[in-house]
Formats: sequence, structure tokens, C-alpha cells
Amino acid sequence: MLISFVIPCYYSEDTIGKEVLAVMDQFRQREGYECEFVLVNDGSTDGTFDVIRSLCDKYPNVKGINLMRGFGQHNAQMAGLNYATGEYIMGMDDDMQTHPSQVFKLIETIEQGGYDVVYGTYPHSKNSFFKTLSSRFNRFTSKILLDMPKEIVATNFWIITRAVRDQVVKYSSFNPVLDAIFYQVTHNFGSVEVEHHKRESGKSGYTFRKLVRLWLSYWNYSVVPLRISFLIGAASATFGILVTFWLIYKKVTDPEIPMGWASTLCLMTLLFGAVLMVLGVVGEYLGKAILILNKTPQFIIRESLNLDKTVPAGTQATGDISSTSEWEDSNIS
Repeated sequence: MLISFVIPCYYSEDTIGKEVLAVMDQFRQREGYECEFVLVNDGSTDGTFDVIRSLCDKYPNVKGINLMRGFGQHNAQMAGLNYATGEYIMGMDDDMQTHPSQVFKLIETIEQGGYDVVYGTYPHSKNSFFKTLSSRFNRFTSKILLDMPKEIVATNFWIITRAVRDQVVKYSSFNPVLDAIFYQVTHNFGSVEVEHHKRESGKSGYTFRKLVRLWLSYWNYSVVPLRISFLIGAASATFGILVTFWLIYKKVTDPEIPMGWASTLCLMTLLFGAVLMVLGVVGEYLGKAILILNKTPQFIIRESLNLDKTVPAGTQATGDISSTSEWEDSNIS
């Protein structure tokens, strides 16, 4: 059985070679399984793609993709999914936090449980406080926006069937979120606890701005923000009507009461603030629609290595990883 590993690479020249060799070592210890790798360089300008090139030269089961610029983690994963040919496809990080020693926990769970998607969950996360907090916020809001069940805990460590992959790659919008697409394809999810390791080098590529953009990407799959904006507008209008009637009543019952600018200014600020917020939500959707109509690319490939473009999506392919000398040679130059 062939297992494909789709790994987006972002400034990971110090770790991606170790990760690939460590995964290969896990498969060397298991009979009946083969692995392939689709390594996608997502705009790194260091030596990341040089390491990928070296791996592709040594191992025919390693495929390399160099994107024209940085498109983002989910876009890079979509690029890799288009060229993954395994019976199961696994997504991993490039920094050894989703550790190779844990891959067969996911493989065994999806095989034995008959699931379409399995997430590796972390009982003890090694992320920073800010990253952990933002991840929890994303998970909380995604359950509201996407109506995902509470028991589904989405992480960057997942495995899917080839049938799910075949449906996922049909999504061509410029701003994909794989967790949302998985949930649109199937509701047959599973999970298994795995060890979360510390990042071996570097730091997370997710800045606050990128995290906000990722959160806004969930809006592509939900009309909940529009409904919330409608409720805010309705509540503001109702409040304005009630205040108007209250002011009329006070003026009728007490003609001498002064009607100052303070109350008028506060009311206008509240109502116009609500209007601008609603317009902002509508504008966000309109902007995304314009980008889709303009056919903003999901990803653009500058260079590819070991890709058999004659192999159609969803077909089986194998790679030879049996050479002992290659297995033991961990010095990737």
C-alpha cells in the first residue's frame, strides 16, 4: 500500500531532509507499505529547494514542487495533493513537530476505523502560548462558521483516503482551507492522540496578520457572518426605533425637557457604526467574489522534480526506497 506525504516547506532547509529520512525509516520497519513524498517549496528563498532537489536526485519516490511565490500553507498543500498518488494521503508540517514516529498511529486508525479523514490530536501541545491561543480561537470559530461537531479537532497532522483527495482537488478557488473542504466532502471523521514535538529550528511562519487572513478564509465556506451582520443591523435599527419613541414620549409628557446634541450624537454613532460593520462584512464577501471572478491562481508552479505528468489524478504510483546505502545516508547536501 502506497502512502503519500504532502509537506509544504517554508524556510525548512535544516529539517526537511531529516523528516523525509525519518519517515522512510519508519516505513523500512513495516512490511506491506511504501511511501512517496510531495515536497512543496512555498516561496522560501533560503536553501530549502536545494535540499528538496537533493532528495529528489537520491530518491525516486520524492517529488519536488517549487512555487513561483509564497501562496500560503493550504495553497501549497493543494498543490501537493494534485500530485499525490497514494491509497492514503497524509499532511505533515516541515519542522518535525508532527513527528515521523507518529505516522503509523494515523495510518492504523484510518485503516481499522474505516474513516475518510483522521486527525492526529495533541494532548500536550508544544506550540507557543500565542500560537496555542490562536489555534483554539480558530477551532472555536470554525465550529460556528462551518457547523463542525465538537468532537472534531482539526490539526495540521491528518490523513485522508484517495477518494477524499479526488474530491478536494476539484476545488479551484484562490483561498482554500482544507479542514473546511474535508467537512464539505465527508462527515466520516476520526482522531487519534499523538505526541507533539518541539520545533527543531526556526520559528512559526504564521504572523498575526497571516493568522487573521487564515481566519477570514473560513468565510469562504459559510454565510454565518452575513447572518450575524443582519442581526446586528436589525438590533441597531430596533434600538434606534425604541430610542425615537422614548424621546417622543418624553417630549410629549414633558415639553420643557431639553433635547441636547449628546443623545443624538451617541445614537448616530451607534447606528452608523453598525451600518459600517455590516458593509465591511458584505465588502469582504464581495472582494472574495471579485478575486474568484478574476481567476486569482490557487498556486503557480515554477519548477517540478520527479513529477510524472502523464499519471492522471487518483492513480497508483510507486517509488523504490529499498536501497540500504540510500537509507543509511542521512547527510543531505
